[in-house]
Amino acid sequence: MNLDGKKFLVTGSGISGIAAAELLVNHHLPVVLYDGKEDMEPEEIRQKSPLLEKVEIYTGRLPEQVLLDCNTAILSPGVPLDSPDVERMKEAGLALWGEIELACMFERGRVLAVTGTNGKTTTTSLLGEIMKHAGLDVKVVGNIGIPYTSLVSETTKDSVTVAEISSFQLETVHKFCPQISAVLNLTPDHLNRHHTMENYQKAKERIAANQGADQVCILNYEDSALREFSGRVKAQVIFFSSQRKLDQGIYLEGEEIIWNWKGETAVFCNVHDLLLLGKHNYENVMAAAAMARMAGVSIEKIREVLVTFAAVEHRIEYVVTKKGVRFYNDSKGTNPDAAIQAIRAMQWPTLLIGGGYDKDSEYEEWIRAFEGKVKKFVLLGATREKIRDTAVRLGYPREDIIMADSLQEAVKVCFDHAVSGDAVLLSPACASWGMFKNYEQRGEIFKELARALEE
Repeated sequence: MNLDGKKFLVTGSGISGIAAAELLVNHHLPVVLYDGKEDMEPEEIRQKSPLLEKVEIYTGRLPEQVLLDCNTAILSPGVPLDSPDVERMKEAGLALWGEIELACMFERGRVLAVTGTNGKTTTTSLLGEIMKHAGLDVKVVGNIGIPYTSLVSETTKDSVTVAEISSFQLETVHKFCPQISAVLNLTPDHLNRHHTMENYQKAKERIAANQGADQVCILNYEDSALREFSGRVKAQVIFFSSQRKLDQGIYLEGEEIIWNWKGETAVFCNVHDLLLLGKHNYENVMAAAAMARMAGVSIEKIREVLVTFAAVEHRIEYVVTKKGVRFYNDSKGTNPDAAIQAIRAMQWPTLLIGGGYDKDSEYEEWIRAFEGKVKKFVLLGATREKIRDTAVRLGYPREDIIMADSLQEAVKVCFDHAVSGDAVLLSPACASWGMFKNYEQRGEIFKELARALEE
């Protein structure tokens, strides 16, 4: 790694930007921190970390001279590449890196990286637990909520970094190269940011761009785009499938998850032994198990974790049962495909809470997945009329659609209409912005409201 001669402009003062600035300060590299928010003061940012005491900090419009003085921009994931600030950086000739790209320059150990539209957090969390159970020094980082730059200095030649990587983060990688990568699935998401599905897919594919023949890429055989992508991957490709037996790879056969790779055949587990619900979670299990096995973890060690791992918070998370009505929190279902997986996992008549921020998604496939399972459809947020109109057009009964003005109202309406044996599912198919700080806050409030219901 040679970063001599670089002066870094870190853009964004959230946890990702602060962690990147701290890493640079700790390595005595020149850094300027910038946030485009007009109503934010530099001192407000400086108070976020004692390491920022002597760092130049700018807010609002960045002075032209600062742009000319820097040569590399570190963009936080929330900063779009076509924003006016980034356009100015491009015009000034700055190289555009992300926090992931910066962190990988300091990585000393192995990296296992997961991306995909849905299932990233579950797969990353499960893989992290498997690697820890194998007795390894593990750092779980990335889009899961822990900036890679905040822990990379703790890595060693013997450590393993398990990283959840979003499409936003992958847009700005150049040399990032995991030993083992996985792309779980590709369905339309964040098109308000990427504009086209082609752009979104290209961003996801960057996770394997620098891999070679001595590295591994795990792909979903049932995703036609990923089957096509496999022909362009230079790494060794291993497929997983929930729908068919594979000659080589990992697959679901009946109720068993089977590993068959280069002469080694084993049963990882029976799906009824898992605590995770739904076929999409079986796919997450297969991806994590394949990555761990290729990283050298024994079949037995992997199996021990698979059968004890519970759902991650906010992803089809069981909350409480009131008057025989089960409540499930799937606030992390921020796009239609994720919400489809959640409704398919429900084994009971369901009262569904959906709607939120509009990411230019389409909702037809989500509504078609109801298949008579959704007895009441409670909608809120900016997308509620769009979703209602789509549902009615597809034949969902208008009288079973209820418009709510708040999550509190939505939970109460569901409970009022539910009977013992039903389930209430928060799975919005939309982002939380506009009503909540993030999907975590939305999920926490849902859980509090459900637990507070009187029996």
